[in-house]
Amino acid sequence: MLEFRFPDIGEGIAEGVILKWFVEPGTEVKEGDSLFLVETDKVNAEIPSPTSGKVVSTFGSVGETINVGDVVVTFEDPSAPAAQITTEAVEEENAGVVGALETSSYVLETSSEASQEMQRPGGRKVLATPVARHLAKELGVDINLVTGTGPAGRVMKEDIRSAAPQVVQEVQPTLAPLTTTEPLEERIPLTQLGKTVAKTMSLSKQEIPHAAVMDEFDVTELVKFRQEAKELAEREGTKLTYMAFIIKAVALALKEFPLFNATFMPSTQEIVQKKYYNIGIAVDTPDGLLVPVIKNADHQGILALAEQVKTLAEKAKDRTLTLDEIQGGTFTLTNYGAVGALSGLPVIKHPEAGILGIGTITKKPVVAGDDTIVIRHILPVTLAFDHRFIDGGNAGRFMQRLRSYLEDPILLLMR
Repeated sequence: MLEFRFPDIGEGIAEGVILKWFVEPGTEVKEGDSLFLVETDKVNAEIPSPTSGKVVSTFGSVGETINVGDVVVTFEDPSAPAAQITTEAVEEENAGVVGALETSSYVLETSSEASQEMQRPGGRKVLATPVARHLAKELGVDINLVTGTGPAGRVMKEDIRSAAPQVVQEVQPTLAPLTTTEPLEERIPLTQLGKTVAKTMSLSKQEIPHAAVMDEFDVTELVKFRQEAKELAEREGTKLTYMAFIIKAVALALKEFPLFNATFMPSTQEIVQKKYYNIGIAVDTPDGLLVPVIKNADHQGILALAEQVKTLAEKAKDRTLTLDEIQGGTFTLTNYGAVGALSGLPVIKHPEAGILGIGTITKKPVVAGDDTIVIRHILPVTLAFDHRFIDGGNAGRFMQRLRSYLEDPILLLMR
């Protein structure tokens, strides 16, 4: 038989949840046909078959978590009796390279594949699949106490789930009952995306010494310019938002202050400056924060940037982003003003050097040059940066340049 293992599809993805199977035992597939749909912490991806042939078995049910390297499908392989490993790059339609897929013609005994023998009390041995053992560990069930209903007495997932309440009751018989019917606590497991956000934020705070500068930009002229250009943009089929102007301004400012478009390498004590300007935009989704990336933002016009912002935000909320659309960022923007927040202190997306937080544009009274009070549109902005190699002076100058672009939007059209 030919084993197909869940491949490493990049971006540090180590596990996924099976959302849908496209095949079942006996299905004839061609190389490149989709085998199953998997939800990872960053994207949903259809995993293609690395070979043509008949599916012998599938491992893992819908809703089950699988790890990179787990066997998920076996195929018939009558022509390869000797064990061999084949690695190939497979490209997913509309996605780019999925990753290295490992297959093996290792001949499996179907009655004992993926099982492990463990000693039961009294000398009996228990057969259990890796999935069942993992589930037992999660539920706190001693697998040696569970009676298996599978072939040769193998312990199945259903056996673990059935035994969980009983085993817990046997292990903790002295627990006092609650005096109220309302639970006093609730445990909510993180989603795949939530786990990644938690890990990334922790890594960023652990490795990057954050510093920040805050300012308020008078964007009255930008508000007027956008209002006048909205109708033209709509005729071109584009919704013109402030984010497009801010992305363009940031990309131009990064070219003048390249330290903010860099990465620090602790192992070699080097600063790696990027000569490309890929701007990530944090998108709030029901599952958590996703950061699609607009590539080469410095070479794109305002309307093109507005269209990309709209498209990527929709794909993020629908969880249809491809790996290519979330990779390669060099600097990130987060718009907490979109959820009504006036200002905030954003966390840098590791291993980037900075992140710009954008608050809500509000009308405020401002003292003009002739000491009169005028109403202006004010945008609060926060720049968080890596203090290992960027100081407050550089941050202040970066913000002043950004201010000049956003307070006089005509400059954006001239660059």
